[in-house]
Amino acid sequence: MEKLKMHSPNLTQGNIARIRDLFPNCITETKAEDGSLKLVVDFDQLRQELTDFIVEGPQERYHLNWPGKREALLAANAPIAKTLRPVRDESVDFDTTKNLFIEGDNLDALKLLQETYLGKVKMIYIDPPYNTGNDFIYEDDFAESETDFLRRSNQKDEEGNRLVANTASNGRFHSDWLTMMYPRLKLARNLLRDDGVIFISIGDSEVTNTQKLCDDTFGSQNCIGIVPRLMKSGGNKGRFFSPNIDYIIIYAKDIELTGAFKAELDEELVKKLYNKTETQGLRRGEKYRPFGLYQSSLDSRPNQRYFIECPDGTLVIPPGSSMPSELVDGCKVVPESNDGCWRWSQERYFEEKAKNSLVFIKSSNDVLITPAGTPSKWNVYTKIWLSDRHEEGQTPINFISKFENRHSAKELAALGINFDFAKPVGLIKYLTSLIDDTKNSIILDFFSGSATTAHAALELNAEDGGERRYVLVQLPEPCSDKSEAFKAGYKSIAEIGKERIRRAGKKIVERGCHEKWSKDIGFRVLKIDTSNMADVYYAPDALDKAKFDLFVDNIKPDRTPEDLLFQVMLDWGVDLALPIIKQSIQGKDVFFVDGNALAACFDASGSIDEVFVKELAKQEPLRVVFRDAGYKDSAVKINVEQIFKLLSPATEVKCI
Repeated sequence: MEKLKMHSPNLTQGNIARIRDLFPNCITETKAEDGSLKLVVDFDQLRQELTDFIVEGPQERYHLNWPGKREALLAANAPIAKTLRPVRDESVDFDTTKNLFIEGDNLDALKLLQETYLGKVKMIYIDPPYNTGNDFIYEDDFAESETDFLRRSNQKDEEGNRLVANTASNGRFHSDWLTMMYPRLKLARNLLRDDGVIFISIGDSEVTNTQKLCDDTFGSQNCIGIVPRLMKSGGNKGRFFSPNIDYIIIYAKDIELTGAFKAELDEELVKKLYNKTETQGLRRGEKYRPFGLYQSSLDSRPNQRYFIECPDGTLVIPPGSSMPSELVDGCKVVPESNDGCWRWSQERYFEEKAKNSLVFIKSSNDVLITPAGTPSKWNVYTKIWLSDRHEEGQTPINFISKFENRHSAKELAALGINFDFAKPVGLIKYLTSLIDDTKNSIILDFFSGSATTAHAALELNAEDGGERRYVLVQLPEPCSDKSEAFKAGYKSIAEIGKERIRRAGKKIVERGCHEKWSKDIGFRVLKIDTSNMADVYYAPDALDKAKFDLFVDNIKPDRTPEDLLFQVMLDWGVDLALPIIKQSIQGKDVFFVDGNALAACFDASGSIDEVFVKELAKQEPLRVVFRDAGYKDSAVKINVEQIFKLLSPATEVKCI
């Protein structure tokens, strides 16, 4: 019976498989350290396939590079033997919620999520640590310590005294920051849907490098923009300018598949512009704004230069030398290169005229001309209806001024939580609202901090009846013992985030919400840990005879059946937020995930017999997994697959 691999996918082998599909002659075999054969890329042959000029060595070319990039790429692709362990007592509505809070290093989390959420995330928002020159708490395996680096680069002597200034321009700071971010962005891209978007909040010290990093990861053609954001008003810090702005870098996975951004109308602007009220017709009482029908900046097209009749019977036309041959409303002429034109085609003009969508206003600007070429006192406007614009939204400007950081302090204070440097809920809600089709999508934040993203998703759902799901990842970074959060009893930032979601969810439901919303304010807490499987599971040939008993039970003694279930779900790519129920079949506990999507029995008593297997097969699950130590004898283990082929042929059977 086939065993589950019980570790994250080896992305390198997946990349090799894709190359083999395109260039099978560029894949060869070599021996691994253990003597087994494995597939590798013949890079010389691949270069020959891709170009008639080999680019290598010191030849100049455009690319992003820094010390540690290769190690970072290896870190992104290398598999890990880790798992996510459920923690019910820290969760809310564990059995029914669709939301996840993952506690642990986000590099590990992103690897573990590769198969389950590949291509399923609509939006990613991250607020990574701004590069201030401090050490990073994300201690990837390839990173060296500050002391080792400073000694190697002659910045500290053997006694630890600093030899050079610790400035933010040190290569170590940029290189270490890029090395930390690169594998995480590579893995995050895999999780995005083809029409997905990532938003990255970043300070000015790394905004340029982050853009280059995203160009390398997502492709420069998929850059949507870099939007400055007002962090605070006023201030008197800084030597040259007060640092009042940070940036949001926005990339699409595939910009051709990404819908246009639309923002809600600015209410102050609405009051100022939409100040006219329709007095007749079907739209009587509706607000509108006049918008000039003549736009000189548009391209001249043959059907867009014609006469329009004003209320007093006079005809007007945009400035130009070409005039229609007849003095008739709507008679057109092919314009010369310097002639002005209307925004609407002649056909569109007649349609809108019939709907009473034109406004004639006397003007002293002498914009339009008469058939004789003399200035007209009339100007022609179209009616832009406020109700239409509310439905369509407006293209957002590339500067965000509304959501200053001070708002986040008030939001947290309202929940009885004190935490610095959080982003405002309004900012995340605004960014989410720009994207189409988010109401039933997954939002990921793998630098979740105080869980602003979860708070924003819950508020949006409560407002519009959506079912946005969030997946948060936060390292259990210790709170400073001098911080207010520590004094309030929070040991880590992860604890602050979980408590914020609990309190925010209750408040949102109490104050009223959309009738169609499911009111899912819960979350499953999953903590990253070493694999549930003992080392012998991954390397049985290395078993010492003295440890022969591990063959009987290859699972670590401190792990529960639910721990095993979640590692199986990860391995099989089953959504970690699906509903789980536990049933008893012939006295044995069986987990059913999302009905019959997965059935798992981790009984280790050696009592699983053919009668039990037949009873389970009648449920016709899509997948089923057993524990090796659970079979009554080897005959049962051999017959399991045959029983399922007979009673439930579509079931995939595996064991651990």
